[in-house]
Amino acid sequence: MRVVTLDAEDDFDGWRDAVRGLVLDHVPPDQVVWQVGDVAGDLFAGQAESTTPAAGAFSVPRPFIDLARNALLHRDRERFALLHTLLVRLRDQPKLLEDQADPLVRRIEKLAKEVRRDIHKMRAFVRFREVPHQPAPPPDLPYDAAVGGRVGERAGAANQYVAWFEPEHHIVRANAAFFVNRFATMRWSILTPEIAIHWDGKRLSEGPGATKADAPDGDPVEAVWKTYYASIFNPARVKVGAMLKEMPRKYWKNMPETALVPQLIANAQARESVMVATAKAKIGGNIAAAWEALRDEAMACTRCHLYRHATQTVFGEGPVDARLMFVGEQPGDQEDLAGHPFVGPAGQMFDRALAEAGVDRARVYVTNAVKHFKYELRGKRRIHAKPDAGEITACRWWIEQEQAIIKPQVTVALGATAARSLFGRTVTISRERGRALELPDGAGEAWITVHPSYLLRLPDETARREEYARFVEDVRMAAARVD
Repeated sequence: MRVVTLDAEDDFDGWRDAVRGLVLDHVPPDQVVWQVGDVAGDLFAGQAESTTPAAGAFSVPRPFIDLARNALLHRDRERFALLHTLLVRLRDQPKLLEDQADPLVRRIEKLAKEVRRDIHKMRAFVRFREVPHQPAPPPDLPYDAAVGGRVGERAGAANQYVAWFEPEHHIVRANAAFFVNRFATMRWSILTPEIAIHWDGKRLSEGPGATKADAPDGDPVEAVWKTYYASIFNPARVKVGAMLKEMPRKYWKNMPETALVPQLIANAQARESVMVATAKAKIGGNIAAAWEALRDEAMACTRCHLYRHATQTVFGEGPVDARLMFVGEQPGDQEDLAGHPFVGPAGQMFDRALAEAGVDRARVYVTNAVKHFKYELRGKRRIHAKPDAGEITACRWWIEQEQAIIKPQVTVALGATAARSLFGRTVTISRERGRALELPDGAGEAWITVHPSYLLRLPDETARREEYARFVEDVRMAAARVD
């Protein structure tokens, strides 16, 4: 039996070094006991190796590394062994991660998804409270975890901001960089039961866990915030079930505005029957107006050089309350001339596939990752040219605004360019196709498939029929995910 001790619950580097040695030494997962040592020290200090890696090396798919980084932060005590088992199997089955029916793959992906959700919750529900700075104390006072140093040692410094959070998993260190970037000019501490992190404006450090009593209860800003929140609270748009799903009650005690929610909902119920119809009409009108303003702004887009040669901006089209969105690559020659997406040969194939999949084109929103036609002139013909990374990034702002307004439940990326636009990174279609993916920043669910133009380019008739049938099935599966 081999015993491996990691420095911390979130010690991914230590686990990676240890498991590499175990695999090279042919130590089976059921012959390994994983344990965790104490948590202490500087957040960015080097972590000691728990075991000496064996000589040699081997490669693993990049998605496994990403999956393991998240799943390892879960509170499940079996996570180290589960990941070890998956790694061993991957050496014999390189495409194992594509098998969504495999119980081990499904379990580990579930762990990773729960961790990502917990990371999002921390970013959404942490509330800092201001703690006025006190004069410098005598030098013999003890270390205070709430300020990340000796009590009051920063004489004359700016006020401290302190937040309390209770994560479900070991995500605090993984989330630290987000708060440093977001609140770089503040001096702050985030206290949790297992660990506290502190930012003094220049350096990030950590200390031992704390209790809720170590964090302040409130500050004068909260009274202003509560007044503002009460004034904007729209009871006609509140669905208690959905609110509890996205903002569980366990986080309410950290958020000053939620103390008002029960009474605001209770008061609203008496007026709800009168307000619903009016509110729906107003909200729908506001969303439509917002979309029209966005489209009009896009017509004058100069975010990249493509506008110089294209005929016009080709913006998205469809109902503003669509639950299903399709994102293509860019407008083609006919779309550029007509000013509408998906009206050329690829668009006609797309329409046929939607009909065979049982999807009403009039009920979906269609758009492109890049809004201007990129082409090369060959004589008098304009030949499609693939957008580069810079052009995709420049146009990504429009996609994000469309998503924010439409709020689709499911978004389908048609091709690699659309996938890169949605995820902000290169995505391999063959690896991710045929399964539900989570979009960044909680923007809903995504599915990835080929672009209809790919089907038109296939020279073999048999291959074209097979790929078309697969494309129709992709559309059918994505549409089935919509409530």
